[in-house]
Amino acid sequence: MAHLLAEDLDFHQHTSSYATHNLHAFPAKFLPQLPRRFIDALTDRHDTVLDPMMGSGTTVLEAYLADRRSLGFDIDPLALLLGAVKVTPLDVTRAAAIGVAALEDAQRRLHVDSDALRQALDRRFDPRSRAFIDYWFSPATQLELTALLLAIETVPDAPLRRFLELAFSAIIITKSGGVSRARDLAHTRPHRVAGKPPRSAFEAFRKRVQQNVASLAQLPADRTPAIVRAGDAQALPLPDTSVDLIVTSPPYASNAIDYMRAHKFSLVWLGRPIAALTQRRKDCIGGEAVDVTRFESLPAYTENTVQRLETMHPKKGAVLRRYYSEMTRVIREMVRVLGHDRVAVLVVGSSVMAGMNTMTHECLA
Repeated sequence: MAHLLAEDLDFHQHTSSYATHNLHAFPAKFLPQLPRRFIDALTDRHDTVLDPMMGSGTTVLEAYLADRRSLGFDIDPLALLLGAVKVTPLDVTRAAAIGVAALEDAQRRLHVDSDALRQALDRRFDPRSRAFIDYWFSPATQLELTALLLAIETVPDAPLRRFLELAFSAIIITKSGGVSRARDLAHTRPHRVAGKPPRSAFEAFRKRVQQNVASLAQLPADRTPAIVRAGDAQALPLPDTSVDLIVTSPPYASNAIDYMRAHKFSLVWLGRPIAALTQRRKDCIGGEAVDVTRFESLPAYTENTVQRLETMHPKKGAVLRRYYSEMTRVIREMVRVLGHDRVAVLVVGSSVMAGMNTMTHECLA
């Protein structure tokens, strides 16, 4: 491990778009060569590699490619969808054909009976979710997206259906805001753009399916199946000493990158009510609500860091205390599930709150 950490771990000159890494936009991804370096050096074939906060699934995919037993957990529904699709080999010819058929079905629905689509749209959402959709999506785009969803939902094969659902999500969550009225969704800070011309959801979906099929063709099928599950990193559903390596990148403190704020733009279409997504955002590690967690005793350096922020800004200090309390429980779980003399690698970025560096790397260490 000491030898690895002495190496040059800056892989920014390397491509990161191979295999299925580029199926969907996701902010603050770490480069796949980083977890792969630790996986290759610290584990053997069929060893168990875990990412308890898997996000975009980079570690999960790299462990799968290396033929390790790959485990990924998250509470973000979009992360779970993305992680599952990334490590599920499919017949690419069939996936391409199903994508074409879904698009043709959606186009037929819009052409033949747009009134039925409007009725389906009205039935689909509760009032709060519908208000969100009306604000962020033009009426024409709403009909196209509804037609696409109805077509996708007729696909009986679950892995193929998830593949199409991810392509659907990817035409919404993009740096440009995709087919919505927003911009910069890939970086989590949406802004409504007045007069933004609507893009064709049908054409965007066609291109995304083609791109994702080409990526899927690079995914080998002869690997140990990966496991992607909903799970809280503070209470992992795993036995003691059952993991050979952990490689993960924890979230930032105080929602410095607010994943759920952007992810709700597609998740609401995929059947998640806005109210439920708002609650899920509160549950995420690093959230701003301080009435939903219990505080832990912190090491002296970390406690002093929190107290300095509390002196300057009591509310933000409480948020930082929540973050380090939650990460204390995460690290405790890592220790519990790791095998003896095994390693956990945390790729950490710090953040600034009220003008003060939270020193995340030092405090977690």
